[in-house]
Amino acid sequence: MADTVLYEVNDGLATITLNRPEAMNALNVATKVALREAVRTAADDDAVRAVLLTAAGDRAFCVGQDLKEHIGLLMEGSGQVMSTVKEHYNPIVRALTEMAKPVVAGVNGVAAGAGFGFALAADYRVVADTAAFNTSFAGVALTADSGVSWTLPRVVGPGRATDLLLFPRSVKAQEAYELGIANRVVPSAELRAEAEKVARELAQGPTVAFGAIKEAVGYGMTHSLAETLEKEDELQTRAGAAEDHAIAVRAFVNKEKPKYSGR
Repeated sequence: MADTVLYEVNDGLATITLNRPEAMNALNVATKVALREAVRTAADDDAVRAVLLTAAGDRAFCVGQDLKEHIGLLMEGSGQVMSTVKEHYNPIVRALTEMAKPVVAGVNGVAAGAGFGFALAADYRVVADTAAFNTSFAGVALTADSGVSWTLPRVVGPGRATDLLLFPRSVKAQEAYELGIANRVVPSAELRAEAEKVARELAQGPTVAFGAIKEAVGYGMTHSLAETLEKEDELQTRAGAAEDHAIAVRAFVNKEKPKYSGR
């Protein structure tokens, strides 16, 4: 992977760090390719039980597309300009949302455009009190990508999502918390430690159950009650057959804290 994306696995937690702080972690082609491969690697690795997606520096989580590179490609007439949605953004968002393990976004600063999209694709967002979110797309005469047209209405409702997309503005951390974009807001200096704490707790949890919860929530948002009840039955059967369920029951009976295997 390129040095613009750092990847580390420790005790079941994969930490993926966007590492272009001098460019506010903007997404050039090399970074998008590296991020796509890092997320896919974490999704496919059975030793990984949770993922922390965060960024270097304290100014930005990710400001989206690297517009300097984008302008250069436009001037060259490169076919890469708009193919990035299909080649990079879509695979990254699908891997984040579809992996059967929880993903935590540690949002250390501005999350705009695709950066906002990647944060929304996580299951839980720990946000620095100095951070802010911005859809940004309409500001450069583009429509939503990186899954924002799917994730944002489900987080804030269709009316607010349309407002934020038509009239891009900076949504500060406290407002983001009130809207449901941020799950937890912490002082900037504590962001990395708190996000890692949350992610490590999830990495030590019942991974099969967490994966089933992700799948159930995603399924329930787009299916009828009857279909969702059938899906819950399927997923509960899967979770109930997992080793971690037996571990949890034994621990409950013995009044002990369970030590999950992730299986």
